[in-house]
Amino acid sequence: MNSGSSFFQSKRFQRVFPWVAGLVLVAGLAAFLVVFFGNTATPVESKITDTETGAAIVPAKQPSVAIDPGVRQVAGEFILTAVARKDLARSYEITHPDLRQGLSLKEWETGNIPVQFYPADAIDSATFKIDESHANDAVLEVALIPKAGETIKPQIFYIGLKKVEGNWLVDYWAPRGSAAVPNVGDG
Repeated sequence: MNSGSSFFQSKRFQRVFPWVAGLVLVAGLAAFLVVFFGNTATPVESKITDTETGAAIVPAKQPSVAIDPGVRQVAGEFILTAVARKDLARSYEITHPDLRQGLSLKEWETGNIPVQFYPADAIDSATFKIDESHANDAVLEVALIPKAGETIKPQIFYIGLKKVEGNWLVDYWAPRGSAAVPNVGDG
């Protein structure tokens, strides 16, 4: 007699099988109910409250405004200086301290900066798409398109700008859809 068939005919298997089958049925039913009905809980809006008055603190939503022409001008200048690693002293002036990460002008001028490089000489065109535009900050998507015959690929970047004392400064530069640029001090 085959040992495999004798296992299924044993009294031990016949005693345990209904229990195992029942557990599988219950697990399957539970999985079905979770998937089919999902979370039926009523969502509760979380609120931040003032500890003294108990009043809800609602962050003010900034209204969108027309893009300030200075935003595109500074964004373009940043690409031609910091991104291209040309006239780094000028790029330092239009870069927000948060993006500079504590680098001095002398350190910045070495070109070892937390800004991903893209060769300006290879750029045929740059197009801007506005993601957000407020009175004191803006976020744009910049598509850098290389000239025909260049080996570098087109790339889209996010650029963020903040208005500080009346001047637009770049506080964010990162490629879309890839890992963030590491801090200068990271190994």
